[in-house]
Parts: sequence; C-alpha cells; structure tokens
Amino acid sequence: MSIANRILLGFVAVIILVIALGAFGLSQIGEVRSETTSIVNRDLTFIRQLAAVQNAQHGLEAATESDFAAHALGTIEASADGVSPAWRAADAGATQALDQAIAQAANFQATAASPERGRAWGEIAQALTRARAVLADLRQRDLVAFQAMARGDMAAGQAARAQLLAPRAAFRDEMAQANATMNQALELGQQRIDRVYQVSRLSTLIGLILAVAIAMAVAYLIRKSIITPLSTFMAFVERVGQGDLTRHTELTGADEIGRLGATLNGMVDGLRDLARQNRDATENLNAATAEIRASSQEQAASVEEQLAAVQETAATVDEITHSGAQIGKRAQEVIASAQATAQTSNEGLRAVDETARAMDAIRDQAEAVAENIVALSEKTQAIGDIISTVNDISERSHLLALNAAIEAAAAGESGRSFSVVASEMKLLADQAKDATNQVRSILGDIQRGINSSVMLTEEAVKRVAAGKERTDTTQRTITEITGRVQESVQTFQQIVASTNQQQLGIEQVMGALQNIRQASQQTAVGTRQLEEAAGNLASLSQQLLGLAERYRV
Repeated sequence: MSIANRILLGFVAVIILVIALGAFGLSQIGEVRSETTSIVNRDLTFIRQLAAVQNAQHGLEAATESDFAAHALGTIEASADGVSPAWRAADAGATQALDQAIAQAANFQATAASPERGRAWGEIAQALTRARAVLADLRQRDLVAFQAMARGDMAAGQAARAQLLAPRAAFRDEMAQANATMNQALELGQQRIDRVYQVSRLSTLIGLILAVAIAMAVAYLIRKSIITPLSTFMAFVERVGQGDLTRHTELTGADEIGRLGATLNGMVDGLRDLARQNRDATENLNAATAEIRASSQEQAASVEEQLAAVQETAATVDEITHSGAQIGKRAQEVIASAQATAQTSNEGLRAVDETARAMDAIRDQAEAVAENIVALSEKTQAIGDIISTVNDISERSHLLALNAAIEAAAAGESGRSFSVVASEMKLLADQAKDATNQVRSILGDIQRGINSSVMLTEEAVKRVAAGKERTDTTQRTITEITGRVQESVQTFQQIVASTNQQQLGIEQVMGALQNIRQASQQTAVGTRQLEEAAGNLASLSQQLLGLAERYRV
C-alpha cells in the first residue's frame, strides 16, 4: 500500500471514529432528553391530576354543605332521595378524577423508568385506591344524611352529617400520603435523570478516550511506516556520502519508500561502476606518467652526454683552428721547417680523425634522441587517449549527478541528504574535468616541445653530416699537405692555399658545432620541461587516484 493511501486510510478511520463518537453522543443526549421529558411530563401530569382530585373533593364537600343548608332552609330542589343535581355532578367529577388518577398511577407503575419509581407509583395507586374507598363511604354517608333530611328528620340528618368528619379526614390523610409519595417519586425521578446524565457523560468520555487512543494508534502506525524507513535511508545515504559503496539498502517495494530504495540502489551501482572506471583510468594514467617521466630522465641524461660530447668536439676544433693559424704563420718558414710542418700535419690529421669520430658519435646520439622523442610523442598520444577516457567518465559523472539531483528534488524533504551526495558527485566530476583540461593543456605544451625537439634534432643531424663531410675533406687535405711537404718545398704555395681552405672548413665546422651545441641546449631545456610536465602529470594522477580511493567498492 502506498504512503498516500496509508495516510488517506488513517484519515478516513479518524473521520469514522469522530462520526461514530458524534452519533453516540447524540444518542446519549437523546436518551437523557427522553428520560427527562418522560419523567417531567409524567410528574407534572400526575401532580395536576392530584390537584384535580383534591379540587373535585373540595367541590363535593362544598356541594354537600350547600345541600345541607338548603335542606335546613327548605329551599332545595331535590330528587326523591334528597340529592341535588349539583351534588351529583360534583360527586361524579370527584369519582372520575380519582379513577383517572388511579389509572394513571397504575400505568406509570407499569412503565416506570426505574424499579424505585415503580414502587413509588404503586404506593400512590394504593393510597388513591384507599382514598376512593373512603370517597365511596363518604358518598354513602352523604346519601343517608340527605335522605333523612328529605324525610324531615333533621336530627338524624345532622347526626349523619357529624359522622362525615372522620371519613373526610381519612380522605385527606390518604391524599396527603399520595402527595408525600409523589414528592418521593419526584426525588427518585431527579435521581434517575442524574444517573442517566452521569452514564451518558461517562459513556461519552469513554468513547472519546477510545477514539483518541485509536487515532493515536493509527498516527503511530503511519509514522512508524514512514519515519523508520526514512531513518534507514538517511543512514544509508550518510554511508554513501562517506564513500561506502559496498552495500545495498534492503527496503524495496511497490510504494514510494520502496521505489526510493530501488533508486538509491541503482545510484550506488552507477557510482560503484564509475569509481571502478575512474580508478582504473587513474592507475593507467599514473603508470603512463611514470613511463614518461623515466623516459624523460633517460633522454635528459642522453642530451647531457650529447652536450658534453659537443663541447669536447668544439674544444678539439678550436685546437685545430689554433693549429691552422700556427700553420699559416709558419708557412713562410716551411722550407726551413718542413719536418715540423709534416709533423704538425700528422697531428692535424689525427685531430681530424678524432673530430670525425666525435661527429659520428654525435650523429648516433642525435638519432637516438630523435627516436626517444618519437617514442615520447607516441606515449603522449596514448596519454591523450587516456585523458579522453577520463573526460568521458567525468561527463558521465556530471550527467549521473544531474540525474541524482533530479531524483533528490523529486523526493522532496526526504531526499535532502541524497541531494548532498549528488552535489559531491557533481563537484568530483567538475574537478576531474578541470584536471583533464589541465593535463590536456600540459600535454599540448609537451607535444609542441617534442615537435620542436624533433625538428632541432633533425637539423642537428643534418649539420653533423655536413660537418662530417667537411672533416673528411679536411682529412684528405691534410694528407695531401703531408705528402706534398715531403715531396717538394716548391709546392708550398698550394699547401698554403690548402691550409687556407682548411682554416675556412674548420671555421665552418666550428659554426656547425656551435649550432649543434645550441640545439643540444634547447633539447636539454625541452627535456627538462618534459620532465617537469611529467612530474605535474604524475602529481595530478596521484590526486585523481586519491579521489578515486575515497570510494570503497
């Protein structure tokens, strides 16, 4: 059942309880009103009936006294038995009122609201029944007195009249007893009304307490079914925010909480795959950076050796230059010092041989540097591919963070912690993207340095080849000089010319060596820049690896 349906069901249950409580309260109020109305109406009706009986009795006594006076004065219009129509009407009214009161008391006894009131109505009925018997005795005594007076026996009539006092007093006593019992019935009715009110109030209070207890139970169950899973999700999201991607939440189902659990599990799976890919790519980048750094260090060592060789060659060529100058100065004395010139030529020949060998070594080293630079260029291309992979991962992380933020926004307040995790993911993706941009920029600088080094190395190889050719020419020239010095002094002019050519070639070789030295220095600078870039790339790969190690998969 969904959370909305649970809340709706609880709300409906509370409404039903309120309606039931209201209906029960109305029924209790109706019962109190019914009991009150019944008791009050009965009591008032019977009180009026007792008053009617007493009034009828008083009217009967008044009619009796009036007839007695009329008999004494002889002015009565009476029937054969000496009774006037007024007395008969009063007697019939008193008897009828008393019979109605007895019937009402019997009826009220049968339908009494409580046993106590039933007994009170029974006592009233008994008192009224005795009063009716007294009334019948009074009627009989009145008739005897009226008949005696009608016969003219006034003494017998007065004697019968005197005997009416005791029955009248007995009638009054019975009516007083009925009135006293009626007062007790009134008190019992009031007590009955109080008991009905107390029972109704107690029942309403119990119903209210029961309704509140049920409403609280429903609220507790609804809260438990919502707050407990949300607390579990909060703890799970906190673990994910701390980098623990090794667990899944077990709260899944068809309701909103279950769908949120399934979404969180899918998010953790995506984060775990992303963390694995990021870690693998970072490890590959770290390994490639280490290889680039080692290659750069080897290349730097080779370039330093190449620079030392070039400097040695330059020193040798400088010496050759000084030797050529000495040969030029001593050319005028060649006749006298031919042997010294031949010996000097032999020394020049050996120096040229050493120069040739040094240039061969320089050419080999320059070719090796070119090969290393080409290999380094291929590795930078591989690093570019790795950076493209890392950039793709960061973009996927950014998209996943966006999706997670959308899911958190859809979850509302219960997804606030999940929104913090999405923000952290987006920050990580942005950092990875910025890092890849920095690495791409550094690799671009490295690639341009490599291209420049390749061009400079190729130019150096070409110049070394040209210097080698000139050195070979110098070697042949010195050989010819040595032979001609031994053959003839007369050919010294040719030797002087050849010496001048040698000096020119040496100057060209010196210029080539200067160019080679400058190229070697530029290569060394580029190699140091490459090594520094490789160090920066290694530091960046360590930072990426640290970020990847934050998540446990």
